[in-house]
Amino acid sequence: MTPPSTVTQKQSPQGDPAVAEIEFRDVWKSFGPKKVLRGFSLSIGRGETVAILGASGSGKSVLLRHIVGLMNADRGEVLVNGEDVGGMDDKALLVIRRKVALIFQANALFDSMNIFDNVAFGLKEQRRLTKQEIAAKVGSALAMVGLENVEHQMPADLSGGMRKRVALARSMVLEPDAILYDEPTSGLDPITGHMVSSLIRDMAAKLHVTSVVVTHDIASAMMVADRMSLLGEGRAVFVGTPEEARRSSQREVREFFFAYGDMI
Repeated sequence: MTPPSTVTQKQSPQGDPAVAEIEFRDVWKSFGPKKVLRGFSLSIGRGETVAILGASGSGKSVLLRHIVGLMNADRGEVLVNGEDVGGMDDKALLVIRRKVALIFQANALFDSMNIFDNVAFGLKEQRRLTKQEIAAKVGSALAMVGLENVEHQMPADLSGGMRKRVALARSMVLEPDAILYDEPTSGLDPITGHMVSSLIRDMAAKLHVTSVVVTHDIASAMMVADRMSLLGEGRAVFVGTPEEARRSSQREVREFFFAYGDMI
């Protein structure tokens, strides 16, 4: 059995994509007169990495917030492990949020805390580990994202790409079943963006977590995804593998690839 002092690498070989871990069923969401989601449906299998593509303002980040109960659908259901998140009370939502990590676009690190305390924050809140166990888990998580010996530095001392990796380490250290990424390569140069995409792909393989990546970065989506879903006019207008997307003759797919710089 893996010692509690390290980040656990789940033992199921590839998860089970046939078993839905996250599911959107005919989800509608409006903000005042603006209809953002108009019957969005998508099933995401256990251990699968799905990229949700769409233009800025299309509702991609809204979908992520529904998964962890930060927003509720006007109509439809959002299920995590078969349970409707929209009907949960605060206690049940806390359980979901411990199993499903959301990494915000801006990383959401605590500027007043050093890197060690940022990564250890959730572990300390649980109050079930010794200081030595917490230190070992933090060190293990930072090593997995290639950031050894930065524990005493402050977020302001790190580059944007390094802060992205710290945010990922902070999520990994809690050993979630799923990780949600909100525009993980936004604001990064192409080399750093490629490095972050590689890390997402590697973490999915090593930890066998379900991963949902919302992005308009086609190159990143092609690199990390088992399947891709294109969000258009509030619905999933395409769902398929990266290769199926590249070969698609569907108008919405071709227009999106053309607009965001990937000719197909």
